[in-house]
Amino acid sequence: MTSFEEAETEETVTCLHLTFYHPCQEEKMMFRCLNFCRREQVRADEVAKFGRDSSVCRYNLVDTRVSRIQFSLQFFRKLHTSEYCFEIKNLSKKTKLTVNQTELGYLNKIDLPWKCIICFGDYQILAEIQEGESVDYFETHLHLAEAPVLQERCLPSLQPVPEKGTSPSFFLSQGKSPTEIDENEL
Repeated sequence: MTSFEEAETEETVTCLHLTFYHPCQEEKMMFRCLNFCRREQVRADEVAKFGRDSSVCRYNLVDTRVSRIQFSLQFFRKLHTSEYCFEIKNLSKKTKLTVNQTELGYLNKIDLPWKCIICFGDYQILAEIQEGESVDYFETHLHLAEAPVLQERCLPSLQPVPEKGTSPSFFLSQGKSPTEIDENEL
């Protein structure tokens, strides 16, 4: 047997791609402590914290409006499955965190969708999970966006679309509320 045949099977690694945006990045450089465009390994049992306190947070944001610890990401495996996920927890007492349309208050947590936008203050972070098999660690790959990720990416809207194409805001701008009409009356 050759050494190639005896080698361990290569595992794929779960990678969390995070694309950061802030409108004042060019002038204030709040992302200057983040390591962009290079994958970084994080042990599976480690909690990845984001915030302004570099002694506690692995991912440091240089901005006095960011909490010492803004939020954390925890890698886990769902019960009775082989699926790996991330849980996001808001650790800021002053700032609410939104994940897509879900608002999280202090100490609230949810499973991170496979693709979502995380917002707090003027910060926008596009998070995309690339699935893997490794149980010992995951990787993060940070990117810097030049344009707002909310405009750049089209995530499904949770707003209902009316059948007739008239938006509810049309009625509100005219001071009228929508009324239900029986189809036989049309």
